[in-house]
This record gives sequence, C-alpha cells and structure tokens, in this order.
Amino acid sequence: MSSIVPSDYAATLESIKRLVHEARYMAQRRVNTELLRLYWQIGAAIIERQKTAAWGSKVLVQLSADLRAEFPTAKGFSPANLRYMRRFAEAWPEHDSIRQRPVGELPWGHVIELLDKLDDPDLREWYSAKDIAQGWSRPVLAHQITTHLHLREGAAPSNFLHALERSDSELAQQITKDPFTLEFLAIDGDAVERELEDRLVERIIDTLRELGPGFAFVGRQVHFDVDGDDFFADLLFFHVDQLRYVVIELKTTKFDPRDAGQLGFYVALVEDRLRKPQHQPTVGMLLVADKNESVVRYALAGTTQPIAVSRYDLSPAEQAALPAEDALTRAVALELDDHSQSRVNPSD
Repeated sequence: MSSIVPSDYAATLESIKRLVHEARYMAQRRVNTELLRLYWQIGAAIIERQKTAAWGSKVLVQLSADLRAEFPTAKGFSPANLRYMRRFAEAWPEHDSIRQRPVGELPWGHVIELLDKLDDPDLREWYSAKDIAQGWSRPVLAHQITTHLHLREGAAPSNFLHALERSDSELAQQITKDPFTLEFLAIDGDAVERELEDRLVERIIDTLRELGPGFAFVGRQVHFDVDGDDFFADLLFFHVDQLRYVVIELKTTKFDPRDAGQLGFYVALVEDRLRKPQHQPTVGMLLVADKNESVVRYALAGTTQPIAVSRYDLSPAEQAALPAEDALTRAVALELDDHSQSRVNPSD
C-alpha cells in the first residue's frame, strides 16, 4: 500500500511554514509602525496644547484616566507613557521622516531607551541603525548605549593599516573594540576556580554578544604540530561577513610585547594551515587586562602579522578573581561547543 503523503510534501510544508512566518513578521511590523504613528500623534497633540494652555502633569493624569476608561483593554496610556509620547514627538519633530528612519522600525521599548539614555540626535540615529541592523534586544541596546559602543567600536590600536591592503584594513578594523566590557561576569573575589568557570559558562552568550555580530566559533585550544612541536591557539573564530579567521587570545595581565609575538605566531599558523584562497587575511585580537598605549604601538610596529590589542573592563573584585588564562579559555570554549551544537540542530 502506497503512502498517502506525496514525495514533495516535506518541501511544500517547509515552504508554507516560511510563508506563515514571513506573514506574521510583516503583520508585526505593520502593527508596530501604526503604534509608533499613534504615539507620535498623541505626543504632538500634547505639545500643541501645551503651547496655548496649562497642560501640566495633572492634566496628563486626567487624560490617562479618560483614555484608559475609553479603551480598557489597551495598554500604553499611563501618565509616564504619555510623557514619553511627548518626548518622542519632540525628539523627532518631522513625523513623515520617521518612516524613512531606523527609529520607525524599532519597538516602543527601544525608543524609550533612546529617549532616556541619549540627548544627541545623531547618536540616537546611530544606535537606531545599529539596533535594526544587528537585531538587538532592549537590554542589549541599553548595554551598548551605557558602555558607549559608538566610542569603542573599531577603536582598538592595531597595525592593520600596514599589515593589510588598505580596503581590507578598514574592514578588519571595524570588528575591533576597545575596551571590551565584561563586567557582566560578576565574579566573586572569594570564588574557587570551579565556581569561576561555572560563572563564565553561565554568561558566555553575553561574551559572544560583546564580540559583535558575525563571529562564528571554530575551535578551542586549536592544535598545530610544527615539526613535532605542539602549539595550541586559545580561541579561533571565523567572521562570516568578512570571510576571515580571527584568532583571539586573552591575557589576565598587562600587555607585554611578547604577547604580540605569540599571537602573531598563531595568526601565521592559521594563515598557512587553514586559510582558503577565497578567504580574507587572518587577523589576531589580543584582549588584555591593561595596556600601555606607547608599548602597544612599538610592539605592533615590530610585527608583520595583522594584530589588534584591546583592553577589557572588569570591576576591581572581578579583576582580582579572574582565573588563570587556561581556565578562562577552557570555560569559554565549553559553552561555545554547546552553543555551536545547538546552532546545528535548531528547534522550530
């Protein structure tokens, strides 16, 4: 007896599921766009009334109560939210332009973060565009603003300009940060090594997020046999947007010129053993607890391998409790292994 399911059923089912997901996404975007339009109009109406009448906080409280009574199932008409609507219309006074700007695609909670944390219109535009391009959650947006991503991104000292082709050096520089912010590890100064490793594993997704979009985990303690001598690169990533390997070494001490030599050695190995002709040149990123900028500059001038050096921020208690480099790398890599496995077989 032949099966009642046609041979092309699975492919058709997947195609229909994609259509449903896309329709839901488009519907959510339309709802969000209309919500922002409504909130702007309410905010603009409040601003207009305040020009000619005493529309103070008591009037907004009354307005909130009346709107809630008229629309009991609707959310968003609290006095605090009405004030945000007014600020929204003040921050983007041209309503028609909102549809053409990144802020017009953001959820309302993200708009509130921009209003609360930024006064500069240009910075609001910059973070709005980053938010849309990278799909940040609201907590991630708040974190990036608080830690001044616009100042940190692409700011790591490097020798990319001299070690790479000019156009490629500009691309490679974009994936650097200085400093990296790792305060979220929240390591207790009295913790034993196992507790430190557990904490690192627990928060490793935040670590990956801090590295930035495009980083895919390749391996930990990547082994290279060089004529019988064994060498192990701490962490190896592949940047899927730029098509290049990125070797990351983390040091729990202040930058030493020898660190650049060690990382340059691993970059050369990856270039020789792993890089394919279609790939862009491999780069190295060294994360250190502290650095002397002049020492970094001289050290980078003395190596031909493309390397960037970034500091990472930890609170004093975390700094004292940071585990040895091999323990840190091991803990990071364990979670990366689990994370990469989950990416292979994602649930629907």
